Amino acid sequence: MLDDYADWEGAHLSSMLNAESDWDVKTASVKKEVVSIGGFKTLVDYQLEQIPINGDLLILIGGNSWSLENNSLRQLIAERLANNKPVGAICGAVDYLAKNGLLTHFKHTGNAQYLWQNFDQYQNKNDFIEKQVVRDQNLVTANGTASLEFTQAVLKMICFKNSAQIDKNIDLYKIGFYQYCAKYGNPFN
Repeated sequence: MLDDYADWEGAHLSSMLNAESDWDVKTASVKKEVVSIGGFKTLVDYQLEQIPINGDLLILIGGNSWSLENNSLRQLIAERLANNKPVGAICGAVDYLAKNGLLTHFKHTGNAQYLWQNFDQYQNKNDFIEKQVVRDQNLVTANGTASLEFTQAVLKMICFKNSAQIDKNIDLYKIGFYQYCAKYGNPFN
């Protein structure tokens, strides 16, 4: 997470992961405290260099500060991608991947490809797909309006639950409570 992070982009994912006892969501940043676009102050669990090497999932939340130059962050992401460890990036975080050549060999999406026209390290323009979310291998990318689709794709990538259960859980927020009840029954009974 960086200053001006998009607090809504990770909210569904983190709450679903945190609801399960075998998952423990932790935050990390280049700073000890960050403030979201919505004004939430977050005291992070880890400085970038303290992120455990054996973490099951790395999520890069979008926002307005991804223009940073940080070789440690770039290296962390590159190593995870090269070692087939799950990575998810949404909104401005995908811009960071494009700028640093980290989308090479991956089909991907993002906010808009034209934003990357001056990124010398972005080499695979033909792998851009105009969709809300794209999963390829161990990478999920999404545009900033796709927080639910991002959550759904990340949960499927890590085999969080079976695919039908993940879809059902996301439907509660996509179609709303009353349509959900008509389709599946009341989730709170």
